[in-house]
Amino acid sequence: MKQDNIYIVVISIAFFVLTCIFNFLPRSTYSALEKRDLKQFPTYSLEDVKSGDFTKNINSWFSDSEPYRDFFMQVSMKQKDLLGITKMGEEKVKFHASVATGKATNNPMDESGDNGREIEGYKNTSTANENAKIANLGIVIVGSGKEVRALMAYGGGAEGGVAYAEAANAYKKAFGSKVNVYSMVIPTAIEFYCPEQAKSCTHSQSATITNIYHHLAKDVQAVNVYTPIGKHAKEPIYLRTDHHWAPLGAYYAAQEFARVAKVPFRTLSSYEKRVVHGYVGSMYGYAHDISLKNAPEDFVFYVPKDVKYTTLYQEYKLDKDYNIQGEGRSFEGQFFVHYRDGSSGAYCTFMGGDAKITTITTSTHNGRRLLILKDSFGNALPGYLFYSFEQIFVVDSRYFAKNMKQYVRENKVTDILFAYNIFNAYSTKVAKKLESLLDQ
Repeated sequence: MKQDNIYIVVISIAFFVLTCIFNFLPRSTYSALEKRDLKQFPTYSLEDVKSGDFTKNINSWFSDSEPYRDFFMQVSMKQKDLLGITKMGEEKVKFHASVATGKATNNPMDESGDNGREIEGYKNTSTANENAKIANLGIVIVGSGKEVRALMAYGGGAEGGVAYAEAANAYKKAFGSKVNVYSMVIPTAIEFYCPEQAKSCTHSQSATITNIYHHLAKDVQAVNVYTPIGKHAKEPIYLRTDHHWAPLGAYYAAQEFARVAKVPFRTLSSYEKRVVHGYVGSMYGYAHDISLKNAPEDFVFYVPKDVKYTTLYQEYKLDKDYNIQGEGRSFEGQFFVHYRDGSSGAYCTFMGGDAKITTITTSTHNGRRLLILKDSFGNALPGYLFYSFEQIFVVDSRYFAKNMKQYVRENKVTDILFAYNIFNAYSTKVAKKLESLLDQ
């Protein structure tokens, strides 16, 4: 009985302390772990009160902005890791591509050759025998110790991505024979590192990419980066702790693009290797798995040595929801931004981020001017093409308020490259946005 009383007192004190923490201490406003601003207390409006949204938003704010949020999340992660409660099959996998076109299927594909438009499926030999577990959001955690890797499941089908191909076709139709148009679809890490026991958690990316390339017009050139990347899968071509590829993966993709575009390309001996040590990327925040924080990696990137270039930025003013509110300043800056060791922002080494138009003018004089339409994966590509084009224009389709036809004409663009990862290439929303830029 005495032991029971002691237990009740201890539990009561614990609950009292937690109540004081959650109700009286300053609330968190930013999560470094999740790399996002936390919810703010909602603004009062009679309309929200009547609809019930005001109280719902208060509830969301209270649970999202708890004091010491990151600390408590890390404690929870450590407990899960010690208990091993996220083993394969114990949590539902959430696919990270909405099936907007076609069915989610694992149909085998025809592997006959067609000028780079048939993508051979990749057989994983790097982590085929690794153990795997499912973490938050259905992210697959592979391996252990310093070699642990986080993989984002892909849910797209073999018949999807048609709208992405049609967007590239629309650009070719708009600009005709004067402008070369290329379509690149960038696969993600799970395609190359998913062990056999986790195959049911994800769908074939090669099937989707093949379907996209089949729907390209004959005068739109497919850039098959799937195959050259797969040949180097045992090299660090993808980041272990981030959802992006590594700069080395982008190098092999840029090499293939240069071959298709018939422009000069330099080997890595023409670049200076630089390293940000102790990097832990976005997957730690997504997966909520402590093993990723305990396995930091080197972020290795490459800076061209013997080519002159200048980088001009046109910024945009954004609201809190990242909607464009107007043009900001134009300024000359660095293409490669230095981040200190341990910084979680190291992938922003390239141009410092997305919300801007970038113009790189190089000392390469060959009359070729490249426009890269891209998502964040595409940020790592331009730095390998300074020897290949005299000007490179980098546009993120989320942050472009100009008329694309006029922009291409004014800048005398000769080549347009679509460079999007498989998730965005599968999205009809992204494709529609790309087409809308032509006439906005």
